[in-house]
Amino acid sequence: MPFLLRVLLPDVPGSLGRVATAIGMAGGDIEAIEIVEKRSDGTAVDDVLLELEQGMMPDSVVSACNALDDVEVLFVSRYPAGGNLMMDLEAVEELTTASGDFDKLIDLLPATFRVDWAARVHRAKGVVYGTSAAPDELDFVEIEAPLRLEAPEDEVTLFAAARLDGNEIVIVGRRGGPEFAESEIARLGHLCGLAVTIATA
Repeated sequence: MPFLLRVLLPDVPGSLGRVATAIGMAGGDIEAIEIVEKRSDGTAVDDVLLELEQGMMPDSVVSACNALDDVEVLFVSRYPAGGNLMMDLEAVEELTTASGDFDKLIDLLPATFRVDWAARVHRAKGVVYGTSAAPDELDFVEIEAPLRLEAPEDEVTLFAAARLDGNEIVIVGRRGGPEFAESEIARLGHLCGLAVTIATA
């Protein structure tokens, strides 16, 4: 059974190896690792996609990681079967092939950012395109830069948004966490900007 583990660790040689060893000793099999963020305080945030035997819960893996000096598990959850960690460059390559199709961008975002859904929202028309789990109704928000969105009526989902142009924005939703890192917000804005550039090239 696949799980996604987000871990905070020192950004020094050997740290990731210690985490990988702890995960292996606890019975986890690492499928992929992606650096989410390198922080100015000398730490890094990594996402680890791991496989556990059927019926095994991630508690032992979390405990093993948290037992390491200066290592903290920030989040763990089940990951969709067949899920993978899609790198931004792969998303850009697919966007280029699709000639900057904004609907293709929306389809790529859930895998790229490990969110539950993505949607394109027009100022006047509302949701013009969304992935299958996206809400049917989302409000357009006037934004200049990518940011986290507050939604007091939904205490479970975390939202982030980026601008496509003056009339459209992209909104992504992640149920239950983890919180969007600053680097993820910046990456979302960068991908949306690239999509616009490719579409108008």
